[in-house]
Amino acid sequence: MTKTWLLGLLLLASVLATPARAAGAVWLVDLEGAIGPATAQHLQSSLDRAEAAGVQLVILRLDTPGGLDTAMRDMIRRILAADVPVATWVGPSGARAASAGTYLLYASHIAAMAPGTNLGAATPVQIGGMPSMPGGKEEESSGGGAMERKVVNDAVAYLRGLAEMRGRNADWAELAVREGASLPASEALEKGVIDLMADNPRALLAQLQGRAVTVGERQLTLDVEGAPLETRAMDWRSEFLAIITNPNVAYILLMVGIYGLILEFYNPGMGLPGITGAVCLLLALYAFQMLPVSYAGLGLLALGVALMVAEAFAPSFGVLGLGGIVAFVFGSVMLMDSELPGYRIAWPMILAVALFSAGLLAFALGMVLRARKAAVVSGIDHLLGQLTTVGRVDNGRSWVWLDGELWQARSERPLARGDRVKVEAIDGLVAVVSPADKQGEN
Repeated sequence: MTKTWLLGLLLLASVLATPARAAGAVWLVDLEGAIGPATAQHLQSSLDRAEAAGVQLVILRLDTPGGLDTAMRDMIRRILAADVPVATWVGPSGARAASAGTYLLYASHIAAMAPGTNLGAATPVQIGGMPSMPGGKEEESSGGGAMERKVVNDAVAYLRGLAEMRGRNADWAELAVREGASLPASEALEKGVIDLMADNPRALLAQLQGRAVTVGERQLTLDVEGAPLETRAMDWRSEFLAIITNPNVAYILLMVGIYGLILEFYNPGMGLPGITGAVCLLLALYAFQMLPVSYAGLGLLALGVALMVAEAFAPSFGVLGLGGIVAFVFGSVMLMDSELPGYRIAWPMILAVALFSAGLLAFALGMVLRARKAAVVSGIDHLLGQLTTVGRVDNGRSWVWLDGELWQARSERPLARGDRVKVEAIDGLVAVVSPADKQGEN
């Protein structure tokens, strides 16, 4: 009985001790570069683990030029639903929280910036090439301006709602959306856009000591000065997603997939091109369903490849091939339907793949033309006159090798294994041969 009580006390002590250690921890999560699916997954998984570990505070170290609206809204929803306080710190000096970064800053429980940083320019960039600035009267009179106003008004309402929720400057938030206004860190603090300025995360923790934060319906007092600061890196899933959702990488995967399958269909049984092509194509499609892809561009890309393949199999003096290359280039340019930084396919990449495709087309076309100029050989005519070797002799019957196959042979003279013979005729499935040395041949 005594042992049972002791064991129970030890278990209770361990349970109570673990949250106490975790409660003092502060996690630092880096969000650097364009906001996209990988960034959203990294944030969501980090907050999930932070809540499970019971950490006291999560600091998002932010430096972004903006990003995808869908990914940004997913991140904001997760921050608003978090059970742990989230402080977004724009830093180090020289960093920025432009466009989508401004929304993330407003959504956080605590907004802070390092000296020499800036935020703003939160006007939504239109997908499909619409103007990004909604200001002028001429734009307002157009159909595109009406659609643009709807998008901008939605963004204004969204950012103002976040500002009012966190008690920050809602009027400037509207200016950031409607006029693309930006602010340096010092002015942002003066105007009530952010809560604090700090040179580094450790200085931020010192300023947050004893600060009251509302998380959901709970009022928390932070006790973070001197707390252990742990940097949380991306897990392998987020890193892999970040790689394949890079538009240039997704574009390469798409082309490798297409050409791999074409090669497998052209020469069935090879296996490796087909397997590689199928895997790359599936990865590309998985990446593209998370990216702002233009289906018109994807269609032109597929049409270009189809025309180049058709040129290789049915030469049209270059008409199909030239049309295919033009469609391929235009499709590649139009493929990513976005003007966001970091979400366009690089021109050198497009030109390199186009030149490779043109070279492959020229090679295939040359092979087809050479095959057409070669003499047509059919049936068994090509076997006549061939020199070969007797490969087997058994019970007076002989066999010779022809085109990698073992044929039964018949000769007026006895044959021995290894004799050199010449094919004179084909009689059904029997090759009529004569000794090669009889005609003075070696």
